[in-house]
Amino acid sequence: MKILVVEDEKKVASFLKKGLEQEYYTVDLAHDGKAGLDLSLSEDYDLIILDIMLPLLDGITLLKEIRKEKIETPVLMLTAKDAIEDKVGGLDSGADDYLPKPFAFEELLARVRALLRRKEKIKNLIISAGDLTVDTQTHKVKRGDKEIILTPKEYSILEYLLRNKNHVISRMKLTEHVYEYQFDPDTNVIDVYINKLRNKIDKDSDQRLLHTIRGIGYMIKESR
Repeated sequence: MKILVVEDEKKVASFLKKGLEQEYYTVDLAHDGKAGLDLSLSEDYDLIILDIMLPLLDGITLLKEIRKEKIETPVLMLTAKDAIEDKVGGLDSGADDYLPKPFAFEELLARVRALLRRKEKIKNLIISAGDLTVDTQTHKVKRGDKEIILTPKEYSILEYLLRNKNHVISRMKLTEHVYEYQFDPDTNVIDVYINKLRNKIDKDSDQRLLHTIRGIGYMIKESR
């Protein structure tokens, strides 16, 4: 899952990025409203965490702009303001949830999970291919009865491939989904992670699930 955090307080933004990445999310940062709007319009995000008080372009205006462009990405608004009229203004502008500062990070995580569940309309949080299962709530991965321990990046790659199983995902698209927008797509780091992931999920199984489609990309292929 890929999240955009638009927050001008750099310490807060860095804290959110670090905490969310530890929870297996990929995070892009923008420190002003204009940069946040540009990323919102050009990149594909699963969730936007948006502060109201921003330089260059305030959060309410940013939100109205992306909704005007028919972008329905869930938005969680963060602000030091906690007056009822501010909450109403944010929600009426198209926000999906509202969290005043200061907040407990665990509460923010709970709201993030709830918004992502709502977006995906997932009743069963388990995604699978063959005997490979991933619990997207706890991030536990199993092949049969054996639990597989993955790094956050390995998990992000596997989840994205599983959500698109039986479809080839290009190397570029996979890179864009699991890395920040500034990441250099010409490196071979995705190939390195794919090899590590293959060793973990396919090594001891008779059925190979993770396939490289030479010259195109990768896919989780489930036998039918």
